[in-house]
Amino acid sequence: MTTLTEAQPTGDKPRPAARRHPAVRVAIILAAIFGGLVLLRALTGEDAITASGTVGTTLALGIPIGMAALGGLWAERAGVVNIGLEGMMIFGTWGGAYGSYFSGNAWAGLAMGVAMGVIGGLLHALATVTFGVDHIVSGVALNILAPGVARYLSTMFFVGEQGGGATQSPPLPDFPTVSVPGVDGPLGDLEAHHWFLVSDLAGLVRGLTTNLSALTIIALALIPLTYFLLWRTAFGLRIRSCGENPYAAESLGVRVYTMKYVAVAISGGLAGLGGVFLAMVGSSQYQENQTGGRGFIGLAAMIFGNWRPGGLAAGTGLFGYTDALQQRGATGAVHALLLVVAVALFGYAMWRLVPGRRGLAAQVDLETAGDRRRRGYYQAAAAIVVGGLLLTWYLATDALPKEIVTYTPHLTTLLVLSLASQRLRMPAADGLRYRRGEGH
Repeated sequence: MTTLTEAQPTGDKPRPAARRHPAVRVAIILAAIFGGLVLLRALTGEDAITASGTVGTTLALGIPIGMAALGGLWAERAGVVNIGLEGMMIFGTWGGAYGSYFSGNAWAGLAMGVAMGVIGGLLHALATVTFGVDHIVSGVALNILAPGVARYLSTMFFVGEQGGGATQSPPLPDFPTVSVPGVDGPLGDLEAHHWFLVSDLAGLVRGLTTNLSALTIIALALIPLTYFLLWRTAFGLRIRSCGENPYAAESLGVRVYTMKYVAVAISGGLAGLGGVFLAMVGSSQYQENQTGGRGFIGLAAMIFGNWRPGGLAAGTGLFGYTDALQQRGATGAVHALLLVVAVALFGYAMWRLVPGRRGLAAQVDLETAGDRRRRGYYQAAAAIVVGGLLLTWYLATDALPKEIVTYTPHLTTLLVLSLASQRLRMPAADGLRYRRGEGH
C-alpha cells in the first residue's frame, strides 16, 4: 500500500521541455540574421551588406529612434500613451545645442537636452495624469507646441551668433570618440579581402568597436539598463503594475500618480537624449525640423518590439540598417533585400501552416481554434502571394527606382509591423484615465 509520503513513479510522465535562457534565444536569432546577410552578400556580391561602414551608419541612424522607442516604453509601461515623443526630441535637439554652445562643453549640452526632454515629459504627465486629458490629444498638442517654442528660443539666443539663426544653431562641440586599441588596422585588412564569413565578421566587429561616439555607448547601455530596472527591481514592478492595473497597485500601497510622473519624465529625458544625438553626433549643429518624424518611427519600433527593450532594439536596428544602405548609396544591396523579404515571407507562411503549433490551446475551444486556423491559412496565403511577387520583381530587375530606395526603411518597418501584429500585447491599462479611489 502506497502512502502519501512515498515517491510516486514518474517514468510514464513526460518531462517539461527545457526552456532556453532569453539571452541564448537572442544570440541564436542574431546569429541566424547575420548568417543570412553573409549568404546574401556572397550571392549578390554587394559588399556593403556587411561592411563596417554600414554597421557604423546603422548605429548612428538607429540611436535616436531607439531612444525615442525606449522613452515610449517607459511611459506606456506606466499606462501613459506618449505620442509626444517627437516634440520631446525637438526640445532635446534645441536644449543640446543651447547648452553645448554657450558652455563650450558637449556634456553640458547633453544635460540641457535631457532636461528639456524631461520638461516636455512633465508637461505631458501634467495634462494626462493630473488633468485627465486624452493621451493622444496631449501628445499631438506637444508635437505642435515644440517646434514653435524651439523657433522662438532660437530667435532669442542664436540670431546674431556666428553661423546661427532662427532655424539653426552655430556649430557645436563634439563628444569624444572611442575605439578599441589595435582593432581598426588588422580588421580593416581582413575586411578588404572579402573572404566568406571571415571578412564579414571583421566588418561587423570593426563597425561596433571603432570611432564610436561616447554618447553612442551611453545610449546602447541604456537598453539593458532599462530591462534590469523595469523587470528586475521592485521599482520597475511598481511602474509596470501602474500600466497593467493601477487600482490593484493602489490597493497595495503603490503611489500611482508618482510612478506615472516618474515614468513619463524618464520617457521625456530619453527622447531628449535622442534629440541631443541628432544635433551633436548625427550632425554638428541644431537645425529646425531635424527630428524628421523619428519620434513616430520610435513609437512604431516600440510597438514592433511588443513593449519590451530587446524587441524595440530589433525594430530600431531594422530601420537603421535599411536606412544606412540607402544613405550610403548601396542601391544594389537595397535591391538584394527584396530576396531577403521574399524568403522571410515564405518562412512566415510555413510557420503559419505548421499544425499544432498552438499547443493545448486548440483543445480548449474548438470553435476558436478553427477561427485561428482559418485566419492562419489566409495570412499564409497572403504571405506566399506577396513573397512570390517580390521574388519575381527581384529576378526581373537589376535595381529599384530611386523613390522606392529612399522609402525602403519606412516600407520595411510597415511590413514587419503588419507581420508582428498578431503577437502584440500592450499594457492592459495603457491610455486609460486613472483617478485615485475610483476602483474601490
